[in-house]
Amino acid sequence: MVNSPAPYVSPWIARLVAVYVAAVVATLLALVALAFLAPALATDEAWGHAAVVAVFAVLLPLRTRAATRGDARAYGAVGIIAAVLVAVNVVEALVPGFVPPWTSVEMLVVAGLMAVIVALVWRGRAGRRAA
Repeated sequence: MVNSPAPYVSPWIARLVAVYVAAVVATLLALVALAFLAPALATDEAWGHAAVVAVFAVLLPLRTRAATRGDARAYGAVGIIAAVLVAVNVVEALVPGFVPPWTSVEMLVVAGLMAVIVALVWRGRAGRRAA
């Protein structure tokens, strides 16, 4: 029997990634609804942002799953992806008039989720180095 490598991802990280994916799906559904009900709130910029975060909503769970199987590089990728999402969402949310206000709120919520993931990855990496 071969021992499998220890998982790198804590259950909290996996849960937060699942919340992120749910938030992206909810955002896309909201944009579809707003495109019909209030087109001024479903701007091209909001759609562009949604497309970008949708790509990350596919990539991040894939890397998280690999890290759960013990892949150290995937674990690092989870932290890097989360850090990029923090930066991009905060910058875009703070640009006046770039997206409708509801989208700015969504961006800040996502940035908060990703900041927690970055902190958990950082803490996990420090714990592994100390062990």
